[in-house]
Amino acid sequence: MSTAEVPVYEWGDLPWRKLEQVVYKLQKRIFKASQRGDTETVHRLQRLLISSRAAKLLAVRKVTQDNRGKKTAGVDGVKNLTPRQRLQLAGTLSVTTKVQPVRRVWIPKPGKIERRPLGIPTMQNRAAQTVARLALEPEWEARFEPNSFGFRPGRSCHDAIEAVFHGICHMPRFVLDADIAACFDQINHSALLRKLGTFPTLRRVIRRWLTAGVWDGVDFKPTEAGTPQGGPLSPLLANIALHGLETHIRAAVPRVKQVNGCILWRNKPVVVRYADDFVVLHEVREVIEQVRQVAAEWLVDMGLELKPEKTRVCHTLEPDSGLSIGFDFLGFEVRQHRVGYHRSPGHQGFKTIIKPSKGAQKRHHQKTQELVRRHRTAPQSGLVAALNPVISGWSRYYSTVVSKLVFNRMDTVLHSQLRRWSRRRHPQKGAYWVAGRYWHTEGSRRWVFGRKGEARLRRYDETPIVRHVKVRGDASLYDGDLLYWASRLGRHPELPPSRANLLKQQRRRCTWCGLLFTTMDGLIEVDHKVPRSRGGTNMTHNRQLLHGHCHDAKTASDGTLTASEVPTTTAIHRGAV
Repeated sequence: MSTAEVPVYEWGDLPWRKLEQVVYKLQKRIFKASQRGDTETVHRLQRLLISSRAAKLLAVRKVTQDNRGKKTAGVDGVKNLTPRQRLQLAGTLSVTTKVQPVRRVWIPKPGKIERRPLGIPTMQNRAAQTVARLALEPEWEARFEPNSFGFRPGRSCHDAIEAVFHGICHMPRFVLDADIAACFDQINHSALLRKLGTFPTLRRVIRRWLTAGVWDGVDFKPTEAGTPQGGPLSPLLANIALHGLETHIRAAVPRVKQVNGCILWRNKPVVVRYADDFVVLHEVREVIEQVRQVAAEWLVDMGLELKPEKTRVCHTLEPDSGLSIGFDFLGFEVRQHRVGYHRSPGHQGFKTIIKPSKGAQKRHHQKTQELVRRHRTAPQSGLVAALNPVISGWSRYYSTVVSKLVFNRMDTVLHSQLRRWSRRRHPQKGAYWVAGRYWHTEGSRRWVFGRKGEARLRRYDETPIVRHVKVRGDASLYDGDLLYWASRLGRHPELPPSRANLLKQQRRRCTWCGLLFTTMDGLIEVDHKVPRSRGGTNMTHNRQLLHGHCHDAKTASDGTLTASEVPTTTAIHRGAV
């Protein structure tokens, strides 16, 4: 990393609250200008934001402190920076900085043999891409379609599932369940840059990022298409590439069609997209077949195509000419069922049921089974500590749909796995003795796994079912309504109840910096006011929620960092994976 004159102030002493306010005000102005179609003002404000010291400092903080993958090195081997090195990086940072190839890392796909390729840029390129994203995201958030949910701030899988529910709850429909083949790897660079339509300097830099090449082990491969997954800008570029698909599909189908005075349909198709997966809903099969052709033709211009083995037509209620009933989307099974023999006037005669898909249940069974096998010689408390986060995370993800029966079934399967685990440890003991050693009774609940006085195993059916409220289609984090987004964060289904209660007690503000928590804040961490190493307890009165970077600052001021936790700069061989 290039050297620069060391500033007279320290990293932890920077006025972070003021810097965030400066950047957010510029982003709001970009959002408003994009809404009214003032391209000249958008580009002028983006240049101002990209060159601002505040944006560079926030970008460096995000890639070095907030991101979960912050300790993954690029081809230069740098994966940790000290506070002084962060200041130096911010002082020399520019979006026009030298572009280096990305480092290829392969990660497994859940439940599949295939692996997903990630491209890890260098720390300097990651920070530069984050600055570019700070400038581009507000412009496109004002333009994105209302039913686009993937990789957008403030939107989640649960919003997409609610959009699907609203699209079919009043009428059974045919469904085009589509998947784009290798979307991130096949996007045409020229078509993407034309659609991006940004000012020349930024367009040239983004082109260099896209064509920088990949080091896969000791082999260098040029990138002639696609946006490498793993960079801060890649999700936004993929969304821009697919922007317009929903509008094009809906424009291709008239709202009302009549033939010889007979009305065939009265509605436009409903399109719900999450990243590169999308579904199209309509009551007429011919429209769905037409939409498949329209979508395939539109994708050709971006260098993309539908994946035949994952693209199919089905119906939500009844088999029609051999079509299957229901479909899976984002790990959920969506299907309708006939109900009632004597239907009263106005009664629909069907019920829409959304629940965890069989594939998701099978993958989760395999994960818990692997955890139990891995801890076959560990103490009971170690197994409980390993299983509890997995159980609570999975059950919270599916807590917004009809999951109660599935949760009961998951408890039964896990109980069987634990019975085998316990019997294996004591082959000479009887079942009654083994049950008494590892299970106990708490009140009216029997078969509680865990020793009395210690942490017990969570049950799936302890998670309450709470319906999710879909985000407003025209709402954006950059419209200035931060209270709306802070209140939505407190009701997010994947937020643990303990954190939701702390969030309510703190009035949705970080107690260190005083800023509102919103979904753009990234990592939110639980901090102990009095550290556990100094006698602090885990009770609610000793816990608080902080931003990830605020937690780092508070820990440093407490003097609780050990020598092994002090950031260092390490290097790896270019071909290492």
